Amino acid sequence: MTLTPRIEIKILDPRLNDWGLPRYQTAMSAGIDLHACIDAPLVLEPQAPAVLIPSGIALLMNDPHLVAFLLARSGLGHKKGLVLGQAVGTIDADYADQIFISAWLRTPPGSETLTINPGDRIAQLVFLPIARPEFAVVDDFSATTGRGLGGFGSTGV
Repeated sequence: MTLTPRIEIKILDPRLNDWGLPRYQTAMSAGIDLHACIDAPLVLEPQAPAVLIPSGIALLMNDPHLVAFLLARSGLGHKKGLVLGQAVGTIDADYADQIFISAWLRTPPGSETLTINPGDRIAQLVFLPIARPEFAVVDDFSATTGRGLGGFGSTGV
């Protein structure tokens, strides 16, 4: 399947021209890396409240069948403990303002701090198609499934 939507990108921080415009790092990368567009190093303390970091870009998707998800970079999350404050950020197709990265250090209290420097790549943005179904309110479903009304844990461990 090949899906190549047209997305407009606005560069809000001119330093991105030096650091590198958002792009796919390899031919098969799923997301584009986002830079920390901050003016000075930012020290994150373990378990401190999440901090909003500007990405220096705004997007215009303007397509109801498209969404962008803001995700942690896996290496930073696993090795350093840097994750997103809300786990996954959803960028709706009609949002056209600057994208901010909610950064949080998940490591235990007393662990090392993490310093984010201006220009560091700290998150990634992945674009996905969205289904927009119509809903039909019913008293009973029109079919049954093998799982039925089993709920959480009903398929075993």
